[in-house]
Amino acid sequence: MEKVIVEKANGVIYVKLNRPEVMNACDGDTYNAIADAWDELENDPTLRVGIISGEGRAFCVGTDVKWVNSPAADGYVDRLYPRLLTMTKPVIAAIHGHCNGGGLEQALGADIRVSTDDAHYGFGEIRLGWIPGGHGTQRLPRVIPLGNALELLYTGNRIDAAEAYRLGLVNHVVPVAELMDRCEQIASDIVKSAPLAVQKMKTTVMKGLDLPLPEAVKVEKESFEWLMKTEDAKEGATAFAEKRAPNWQAK
Repeated sequence: MEKVIVEKANGVIYVKLNRPEVMNACDGDTYNAIADAWDELENDPTLRVGIISGEGRAFCVGTDVKWVNSPAADGYVDRLYPRLLTMTKPVIAAIHGHCNGGGLEQALGADIRVSTDDAHYGFGEIRLGWIPGGHGTQRLPRVIPLGNALELLYTGNRIDAAEAYRLGLVNHVVPVAELMDRCEQIASDIVKSAPLAVQKMKTTVMKGLDLPLPEAVKVEKESFEWLMKTEDAKEGATAFAEKRAPNWQAK
């Protein structure tokens, strides 16, 4: 059985964790397969956005604890999580059920998070004598208020979907039956946007977050000026004037 199922349609790559018997806990093969899928998203010009989800009762409960103490686990965080830091194309996390530990880290590595109303979130590493190793200690305080992030990290407690939405951890909360429909609608809206502009938008925002405002606006200016010289920028303005849909070429 494939540990990760990858499908492609309409500019979207669908990545589904497929270890439902362990609530999609990830071993090395699983982490590498996810990283392979994100490499494909980045390198294939026909792909514009990714959606990651989980089979069964969970999105992902994190790293497979039974596997992590094996010699094969050495360096397991060295590929997938750095890949998420360098992505220029958007990723949407479709989250249901349990989203814990390394699963929450993968969700935090996505750009947009859509949650079902039955989902629960948390970092339980502290109760194992660990800390998160897939950028969770750094990403969580950048998404939700510092005090709330520290409480979750220090205690290992979990929060439900309503609290996750209140804190800004997730963008939307929907019934289970509507999860993929909502994610696909967002993906469809992204696919309609100019591809180079979407990529520049993501890299500009992410670079700017770590810079003082005067330096960040310089990054924006450089990105804006670069985009305005592209064929897509000209096409966008022409299509608007002609009241038609633009024909993006990613040029």
